[in-house]
Amino acid sequence: MDGEKVLECDIAELPDLRRRSDGFLWLDIPTWSPAAEQILTEEFQLHPVAIQQARERNHTARVHSYRDHVFLVIHAPEIGTGGHVHYLELDQFVSERFLITVHGPLNPLVPMEKALAETRAVIRRLDAGRLQPKSPFALMYAIVSAVILKEEILVAELARDVGLLEQRVMAGSEEQKPEEFLTALFSARHELLTIRTMAAQGAEVYGRAITLSELAPKEGLRLMQDLLDQYERMTRISSSQLDFLMGVTEFYRTRTDTKMTIAAERLAVIAAITLPITALSSVLGMNVIVNERTMWIPLFILLSIMLTLSLILLRWAKRQGWW
Repeated sequence: MDGEKVLECDIAELPDLRRRSDGFLWLDIPTWSPAAEQILTEEFQLHPVAIQQARERNHTARVHSYRDHVFLVIHAPEIGTGGHVHYLELDQFVSERFLITVHGPLNPLVPMEKALAETRAVIRRLDAGRLQPKSPFALMYAIVSAVILKEEILVAELARDVGLLEQRVMAGSEEQKPEEFLTALFSARHELLTIRTMAAQGAEVYGRAITLSELAPKEGLRLMQDLLDQYERMTRISSSQLDFLMGVTEFYRTRTDTKMTIAAERLAVIAAITLPITALSSVLGMNVIVNERTMWIPLFILLSIMLTLSLILLRWAKRQGWW
């Protein structure tokens, strides 16, 4: 690529392309293989530690600056089943002359096209002439911006879902299936929290890359600074949405806990009222009502005492504010 013309070449042409000086090279590696490792080791002579990290799964974003290239690891979110969020790893080797992107390792549950969505979108823009990067840093900027845009779209969708959940809470319509509703609340919380984590780590990575990188041109530093700003903005947006969701969740849980407390108080009132009556009837009942005959006068007196005790206890509970 020279900023105006894009050529898609076979991997066998790589040595010749490396010797050219009329543009820069983009090598996209969808899946890791021994052949890919050999190319990165022998043809590009990349640092062994960076190659090892590109081979293995990285659970956090990373950045390493070397003499002639910068190695960066970022993640893109992919919402799975049950609120699980897959980490789609994208490793980048960027220098003044080339950009190498490595995808994965990938969870078997995630289709390959999901992992390649952002880079394939950039390729379509290149083919259509809508994107004409002047340097590997500009191409990296386009790819990472597509990743951030995906995060922004997911947060917008989650914000819509959270708004619907908030409406159900305010209307009290969540009481029909409280367990499912609480699961929906915490699933949305987990998804937002994961996206915010990815955005925050991306901001830290590009902030560190700007500090460490001495090989990036002035325009490349400006583009990385813009990526840092995008990641920081994404972090703030997802954090504010997460705060709103937590407020909805706390309101729902507080109202539910209040209902449980009121129910427990009423049960306590019932127990307090029935306990002395039960004790009185258990002691005297067997001596008043027997199989052979019933002592009506003592029975009437006993029932009167029990009714009086109930009324006294009810009045006392009312004064205590229990009901």
